[in-house]
Amino acid sequence: MFVPFLIMLREGLEAALIVSLIAGYLKKTGRGRWLKAVWAGAIGAALLCLVLGIAINETTGEFPQKQQELFEGIVAVLAVIILTWMVFWMRKMSRSIKAQLENAIDQALSNNRRQGWALVGMVFFAVAREGLESVFFLLAAFEQDVGIAAPIGAMLGLACAIALGMLMYYGGIRLRLEKFFKWTSLFILFVAAGLAAGAIRAFHEAGLWNGWQNIAFDLSQTLSTHSLFGTLLEGLLGYQEAPTVSEVTVYLLYLVPALIVFFLPLRGSRAARLAG
Repeated sequence: MFVPFLIMLREGLEAALIVSLIAGYLKKTGRGRWLKAVWAGAIGAALLCLVLGIAINETTGEFPQKQQELFEGIVAVLAVIILTWMVFWMRKMSRSIKAQLENAIDQALSNNRRQGWALVGMVFFAVAREGLESVFFLLAAFEQDVGIAAPIGAMLGLACAIALGMLMYYGGIRLRLEKFFKWTSLFILFVAAGLAAGAIRAFHEAGLWNGWQNIAFDLSQTLSTHSLFGTLLEGLLGYQEAPTVSEVTVYLLYLVPALIVFFLPLRGSRAARLAG
């Protein structure tokens, strides 16, 4: 429940941040009449992602067992790629996203003939990107966390993100988003590593991968997935009490390089410190 909550909170907050920045800039520059175009683009993108997610989820239930496992593995790989891209994109763009959005708005409204459609399209694709990222992650998360808890967590995370977005826009609330995105990004890398290990497990069950299937270690007597803490770790990080060598290998091959890159200083910040 917590992982879908956190992902939807983060993704929803990114989308809410983008929409609130666009709406705030339009209001500040006396172009408030275009706010309807902003809401139209945001709502259209949200509806598209919702319909797509429901359609994929309903369709996959009809697959035979092996095809179902193959699909789960592919979705997990896509989720890992999307989560990783999301982490490093936000890490790179967090300092300049406001200026880039304002420049994009000015360009969208510079064409007198298609101003409204250009603005709708800009907001639509910005929100749709966040929504599609969420769709593929939630598909992978729901496969690992069967039951009603995961969807409830996702809806609560989205509701919190919308509430925070409204506070930022209407209430002028300024959140320390840089630290929020930094620490949630670190946690997401561990989540993505668990998904990567789950993908190789799904590919094995689909009959595509049969190497390194001996058990790497067995913690069933020490930290069972049936215990409270083990269940929590399984839900948060994809923990397995008796993983195979291939699962552990994939987990480490993803996580170690990702953490090294994550903690490396950005080029811009290093140059700024040297200049100072």
